[in-house]
Parts: sequence; C-alpha cells; structure tokens
Amino acid sequence: MLCFGIISPTVYDQFFENVYMDENQIIIGLVWYVVFVFSTSCHEAAHAFAAMKLGDYTGYNNGQVTLHPFAHIRQSPVGMVVVPIISFVLGGWMFGWASCPYDPEWARLYPKRETVMSLAGPAANLLLVIIAAIAIRVGIGMGIFYLPESITMSRLVGAETGTILNSAAIMLSVMFTLNLFLCIFNMMPVPQLDGGSLLKMLVNKTSALQYQNLLANPTFMIVTMIVAWRAMGYIASPVHNVAVNILFYPVASYH
Repeated sequence: MLCFGIISPTVYDQFFENVYMDENQIIIGLVWYVVFVFSTSCHEAAHAFAAMKLGDYTGYNNGQVTLHPFAHIRQSPVGMVVVPIISFVLGGWMFGWASCPYDPEWARLYPKRETVMSLAGPAANLLLVIIAAIAIRVGIGMGIFYLPESITMSRLVGAETGTILNSAAIMLSVMFTLNLFLCIFNMMPVPQLDGGSLLKMLVNKTSALQYQNLLANPTFMIVTMIVAWRAMGYIASPVHNVAVNILFYPVASYH
C-alpha cells in the first residue's frame, strides 16, 4: 500500500505568511520533515501489522511491522527523503510517499481483508491526531501552553519562547496538522490511496473484484489522483480550522 503526504502550495503559502518572524523557516521545515517521517512510519507499520494479522506476511517479512523509520525509508528512499526535501526547498511545500508491500493474490482472494489493511494506515494517523490533541489540551490545562490570538498550521498553542516547551508546542501542533492531512488525503476514494479500497467493504465479493479491476486502470488512476491533488488544496485549510475549533477551542472561533 502507498501512503501519500501532500501539503499543497496554497496551504504552505498561508503557513509561511502567518508563521512568527522569530522562527527560522529551515527549522520549521525540519520539524515538518521529522514529523512526516515518524507519521509515515506509523502509517506503513499499521498497514504491515494489519496485513500480518489478516494472513499476509509480506510486509512483516520485509521488516515493516516496526516504527523504526529506517525500515520504511529503505523501502521508499525517494518518496521519504529525496522528494520531500527537494519539494520543500524548491517550492516551499512538502510532498512525499511511502509504501508497504503486500501479496496481490491475497488481496484478490480477500478484498475485504485488503480493505481493512488499507484503512489501518489512516487509522494510525487519526490516532496520532488524537494523541496530539490530548497532549495539547493537557498542556493548556496545566498552564504550560496558552491560546494564541491567531493560529498557524505549525502553532496551535503558544509557550514561553526559547524553552523546550515552545519546541514541544510546535512539534505537537505539526503532529496534529500533518496527521490530519495525511488521514484526510489518504482516505480519498482514489486508486493509489487507501480510501480507494473502502467501497469493497460495502459490496459483495464479486462486485469488490470488479471494482478492484477498475482501480487498476492506469488512466482512471491518473485522472483521479489529479482530482484528489487539486481537491486537497481547497479542503485542507477549512477542515483544519474546523478540527481546531472543535477539538481545542470551541468558543474561540479561529479562522
């Protein structure tokens, strides 16, 4: 399975326009990259673990039932190292991907098991969103984080400048934001993405196999991926604002 991570130019334009002037963009970019690698590793490890539990040991035998990033970087060095760094340096935005091998014959015989395996990746990202949200709420409750007048995608809460708490505030903010985007994007019903398998859970085995053959059509794959790419640029910021206001600041109405 593939995990794509895309933060669109529109989103990053807003991010860099609003980021505090005392924060070095290179450092912020490094934080985003570290969180990207960790989050993607969790995503792919979840795929491999779910597949193993459901009878496909391909990912397990490839050493990917682990959170150690090197195992996943070894599988997708271009998507996890080269492309994210180059896209950030050249365009001010980050694009990357990772993959977890699985047995196509197993997926053909058990399409619903393959769907569960696919959904395990976004579920891992959603879990990281929840963990980050809880940590931020606890920090606010303890008085170590405070509510800023305005938010950015890398700063949902504030802390004393120049302290480890400030670094923690940025890291947790990025973890919340990036994993929210990873979960949403990978759940889109697009062949290369995990959401492309969701329909298999709702139909019988024959229909699921027919749908699986449709997803393998190269033209269909390209067109739907372009649509998903463009759609993410429009929905990322609104969804992020809604999530922030619901989970953190229900009376603040950030936008």
